[in-house]
Amino acid sequence: MLELTLCNELLHAEGLPLERQCEVARQLDYCGLELAPETLGATPHLLDRAQRRAIRRTVERSGLRVTGLHWLLRPYPTLSITDSDQTAEVQEILCSLVDLCADLGGRVLIHGSPGQRARPAAISDDALSERLVEVFAPVAERAEARGVTYCIEPLAPDETDVITTVAEGAALVDAVSSPAFLTMIDISASGRTEPPVAALIRRWVPTGRIGHIHANDTNRGGPGMGDDPFPEIVAALVETGWSAPVGVEPFRTRVDATVTAAIAAATLRACERAVH
Repeated sequence: MLELTLCNELLHAEGLPLERQCEVARQLDYCGLELAPETLGATPHLLDRAQRRAIRRTVERSGLRVTGLHWLLRPYPTLSITDSDQTAEVQEILCSLVDLCADLGGRVLIHGSPGQRARPAAISDDALSERLVEVFAPVAERAEARGVTYCIEPLAPDETDVITTVAEGAALVDAVSSPAFLTMIDISASGRTEPPVAALIRRWVPTGRIGHIHANDTNRGGPGMGDDPFPEIVAALVETGWSAPVGVEPFRTRVDATVTAAIAAATLRACERAVH
């Protein structure tokens, strides 16, 4: 049975405190929360030990777990992984977020943050690749030391011009060459960029380069809020033996965030039952 984890930013945006977010996720049979760091404070990488323990205790007391972090640089809008003048600062923050994830009990970090990875003008593909490897190599080293996985997220070309296909993400994985640095599949982005997503899953999951799956529709809603072929997508996950949590990550709601989370979970569970 697939484990589903719920990205928390829509619940947070509606004013629900973490404890209530956990109640919603638990009632809908999610295994945990995938946290957006911005929902934890203005400078989440600086949370002290007591604050980290309190967050983890709140989630685990509800019977859930923190599965990971995503949208890592959204709290830092002026930073960029592609600006060589900011490399040291970006690395410091990302390594601190790796520590935060591990301290909260999470196992995976998802590096999307499209606004913080624009391609510099007049840079060659090779030079861009070298810059990304330079940025992520120490982050991957910290992730390996802390027992977590760091994933670069391919996003659609209308969001960013850096890493827009799973193949490009996999090429960066190979260049960084760390067991703690992988790529992932965001169903919304990949469904717009390189469909069918089921075929991507069947191609890439067996390679060992995929560290996470985000479940969302190409219309930016949750599963069940659009026309994406989730029966085929879920069948591909089951057939390839996917065993890590699947992060439900809608960007818009139907009625509200709770109803959206319920529709997504019910859709994915129905698709999974159909496979069996």
